[in-house]
Amino acid sequence: MILSELIRKFRVAAFDMEQPYLFADEDITDWLNDAVKEAAIRGRLIHDSTTTGVCTISTQPNVSVYALHESLYEIDSIHWLSADDPYNANPLSLISQEEMGDIWHDWRTREPNIPEYAIQRDTNIRIVPAPNVAGVIALEGYRTPLVPMTLDTDRPEVNIIHHEYLIQWALHKGFKSPDAETFDLNRAALAEQEFTEYFGERPDSDLRRITRHDVPHTVKPFWV
Repeated sequence: MILSELIRKFRVAAFDMEQPYLFADEDITDWLNDAVKEAAIRGRLIHDSTTTGVCTISTQPNVSVYALHESLYEIDSIHWLSADDPYNANPLSLISQEEMGDIWHDWRTREPNIPEYAIQRDTNIRIVPAPNVAGVIALEGYRTPLVPMTLDTDRPEVNIIHHEYLIQWALHKGFKSPDAETFDLNRAALAEQEFTEYFGERPDSDLRRITRHDVPHTVKPFWV
């Protein structure tokens, strides 16, 4: 569906078909854009491996920390390619800062070489050791939409099968807004529940942090 169709369906669901409207088009558009972002995070709907600005980061010798694209929230594949040998990709292991210290106690000051590990933080990534030559980080992962919908003909950056449920988040936001004519916590909660039943719960910050690491599944023996 295009944006104008989503707005119309929102108005039908909200019983807001008569002018003057209770909800402004601009507000509904904002709520629908929020819905696409929320759905993408909850359902991990947008996986990217080709967008240059998201999936490619140029690296410099002796520099270890690089900014991530603001839309990227979870990396599931990462490689480093040397400028001297761009066809030989070196896989990097995603790891936590604590685990990095267990492997190399001197990881912060280790001599530059071919990177072996990557530590994903909230807005940047650190490769360890720092590269000794220029190169490129090539990664794949899950992100939120790159561009919000603004024109009537714009479409959500998720599959059309999900579009109907995006309206539920917009209804949730609309009926939760502190307006005397539209404020309805019961309808807001019901809409949020339907959205959650379809797209799932939103992961908290702890779960998001855990998904940034390649955690080996091993059984550790213990004595009793």
